[in-house]
Amino acid sequence: MFKLLIGGLLLSLLGTSLQAEELTVVSVGGLNQQAQQRAFYEPFTQRYGGTLRAGEYNGEMGKIKAMVDTASVTWDVVEVDHAQLLRGCEDGLFELLPAIPGIDAKDFVDGAVSPCGVGIFIWSTALVYDPKRLPRAPGHWADLWNLKDFPGKRALRKGAKLTLEIALMADGVPREQVYARLREPAGVDQAFAKLDQIKPYIQWWEAGAQPLQWLASGDVSMTSTYTARAVNAQVQGHDFPLVWNGSLYDMDSWAIVKGSRQRERALKFIALASEIQPQKQFAQLMHNGPARLQSLALIPLAVQERFPTASANMSQALKVDSDFWLDHGDELEERFNAWAAR
Repeated sequence: MFKLLIGGLLLSLLGTSLQAEELTVVSVGGLNQQAQQRAFYEPFTQRYGGTLRAGEYNGEMGKIKAMVDTASVTWDVVEVDHAQLLRGCEDGLFELLPAIPGIDAKDFVDGAVSPCGVGIFIWSTALVYDPKRLPRAPGHWADLWNLKDFPGKRALRKGAKLTLEIALMADGVPREQVYARLREPAGVDQAFAKLDQIKPYIQWWEAGAQPLQWLASGDVSMTSTYTARAVNAQVQGHDFPLVWNGSLYDMDSWAIVKGSRQRERALKFIALASEIQPQKQFAQLMHNGPARLQSLALIPLAVQERFPTASANMSQALKVDSDFWLDHGDELEERFNAWAAR
């Protein structure tokens, strides 16, 4: 009996020890997660040992809220966009971060170091097209609405965010006035009226891989897409040019789920993922701008030209207004879903 008790105690201690060495990191998956595996996950386990479990989600904040509300937190570190980070921090879904060794806001792009998060990269959405299916190159979102001169089906992200901004720019609203216009009921009506014009010709994408797959298969002639996906397709030999005019950009960050039992290990992960070399490697693998400025300086200029952070690309871009989507996101997504279902 004594031996059984000792054996049971040892197994229990071993299980607790193994659990203590596990860290669950959840991101949006796909190419993004593959690049994170090489740049962040593998170096982390090599340095600190233990197990890193890579999870995948589509940014559903409801899952995080349910974990926190029921004190059943199984995720430790999550990748979130800027609006999600602000909302999660405000709602108490993320841990407040202490000063993390090696992370100084002066070494990062503006806004990357915040009370609940640390920036990973700058991403963007832009127009991409198949030149073999079009008589000439499009130059702006307005061309996606021009069915006469640019024939074929087109694709847009299935959601209000990013899509309403594109619709207004296509309707002639200057990019610097887009969010002021969307704050007016008439501006929202204008965006939906513009979408009405081409609704029968739109294929709605929900996963980041879909628009480039549809472009490659000939299902659509042009589409909105995450620019990193388009650049990756170009690297693989596809002739799919990007139109940076009117692109939209934002930043993804790491956050720690409130109540994580791996808080200290999570902080070590964020610190490593924010180091200069891992940031540089991830940016080169994923074709997005790193949040760490010193990392960007180490990347060849020819490579940087493909990043959203390149000056030529940024000068034509619209920054996603996180405050706007915090204030109006729920109502606009609800309206969009009802509109799309009709």
